[in-house]
Amino acid sequence: MHDFEYIRPKTIDEAISFLDVHGPDARILAGGTDLLIQLRNNDIQPSFVLDLKNIPELQTGIQLNNGFVSIGATVTMSEIIMNPLIDRHFPALIDAAKVVGSVQIRNRATLVGNICNASPAADSAPPLLVYGADVIAVGSKGTRRIPLNEFFVSSGVTTLQKGEFVASIELPLPNKKMGAAHVRRTRRRGHDLASVTLCCGVEETGTVRLCYGSVGPRPILMVDESGVLADEKASEEAKAAIFESMFAQASPSKKSMRASPAYRLAMLRVLGRQALELAISRLHEGGK
Repeated sequence: MHDFEYIRPKTIDEAISFLDVHGPDARILAGGTDLLIQLRNNDIQPSFVLDLKNIPELQTGIQLNNGFVSIGATVTMSEIIMNPLIDRHFPALIDAAKVVGSVQIRNRATLVGNICNASPAADSAPPLLVYGADVIAVGSKGTRRIPLNEFFVSSGVTTLQKGEFVASIELPLPNKKMGAAHVRRTRRRGHDLASVTLCCGVEETGTVRLCYGSVGPRPILMVDESGVLADEKASEEAKAAIFESMFAQASPSKKSMRASPAYRLAMLRVLGRQALELAISRLHEGGK
């Protein structure tokens, strides 16, 4: 492992000031489940590791504020799974959190860290995008609200600017009744990265929000307002045509060892159907 200096700021302003000077040479530590592996394997060699866990302003937990559910930077996957607000309004996010690693990993891994890592296979990204999440970034120029759909650029790359870091993720409380579900496919049972990860949300109006990952450099969100997918009387041919249009932007890598492009594209269609059926079932059950 490459030598680095360990920094523990006590305030957001202190962290911002440090990153403003040393940003390109620093990496942020919250849960550390991805960062520590990257450090151990010498995939990255930062001069500084900035630990945010000692900043009270970031230890906000999960709160309801002005029509948004705010998830602080240090909230773990286990906390997501156990939280009644998330369970009531965003059950597909719990679906995704439950498949992130082992119990030990979920006790350490943070939701914000999972997003900032910007892995195309991140299971939390599809439900967050379906639910319309925003990223709250802080830096020397102030605070920015970034729609999550504009946050991801490519694998490992986000729109965060020099000196910025994510303080929280905010989810708007649904203003329409919606059922949503997250599903995935892996190479083997147990703890593995997703070959395909997908979330489907169905609103009572018939609008379908579909987001899929691990089939391109960033997760892809598609919206269909025709009502066909949610219509029990619609033909299978009509539904298949809409699915094909929604999956048109998938571009799985030919270099991946986890699955071939053909397999991933086939699984998109299978998982899309599974998630749609489960989302419709949850819609009829009141969104659960």
